[in-house]
Amino acid sequence: MSTDRDTSGKRDDTPLTRSDIDRLLRQGGGTEKLDGRGLNFKGINLAYFDLVGAILARADLSGANLSGARLVGTILNKANLTQAILSGADLTQADLSEANLSEANLCGANLSLSTLHEADLSRADLRGSDLSGADLGVVSLFGATLSGAILSEANLSRARLGRANFFGAILSGANLTDADLSEADLSGALLSGLTASEQRQEQ
Repeated sequence: MSTDRDTSGKRDDTPLTRSDIDRLLRQGGGTEKLDGRGLNFKGINLAYFDLVGAILARADLSGANLSGARLVGTILNKANLTQAILSGADLTQADLSEANLSEANLCGANLSLSTLHEADLSRADLRGSDLSGADLGVVSLFGATLSGAILSEANLSRARLGRANFFGAILSGANLTDADLSEADLSGALLSGLTASEQRQEQ
């Protein structure tokens, strides 16, 4: 594919720009054919950009601005999204397994039915986000802010939730089996229908 030829000079050092993405999309014929695996998008501004179905596995998107972006079904497993801005982004059914989202801004983001298995969301800002039905198994949410977030029917089994703030969050029907809730703030959270075991002793 021409992706390698056109971006080879930038693959390991200079981050790609929004115009580079536009060119790749024109060549590929649509976002679902965009293959950005392992590419450097560090600090890129893709606010309100349409990346539905794109493959961005292992890509470096640290510090990127993806606020309001459409990332429905986008493949972002093992991607680096440290300190990325994803506020208001639509990540429905996205694959973020093993992705690094530490200190990312996900305020108001839609992550419903997304896969975040083993992802690092430590100190991330998830206020008002929708994580309903999401797979958050073995995820790290240490020190994360989830006040007002919707986590109904989410899988949080074996998740590391120490010092996370769930103030006013909706956790009805969530699976918290063997989750670590040490020093987590669950005040005002809706906890009906939980599946739980070990975390009881942490409260």
